[in-house]
Amino acid sequence: MQPILCSQAEAGKMLAIGKTKLSELISEGQLETVRIGTRRLVKISSLKRLAGIDTECGGEA
Repeated sequence: MQPILCSQAEAGKMLAIGKTKLSELISEGQLETVRIGTRRLVKISSLKRLAGIDTECGGEA
C-alpha cells in the first residue's frame, strides 16, 4: 500500500522547494493538506498533480 499523506518537510524534499514556497503553495490552495491532531500533512495526490504526474494510472504524464 502506498502512502497517501506526508509531512510538510517530506513534501518540500519531494518537490525540491523550501518551507516558504511550500507554505505559499498550501495557502494558495495548490497543495491540499489534512490536519490530524496538531500535525498538518500534505496529500500525496496533490503533490503529484502539482508535479504533473498522472495519478489515475499511477504513471507519469
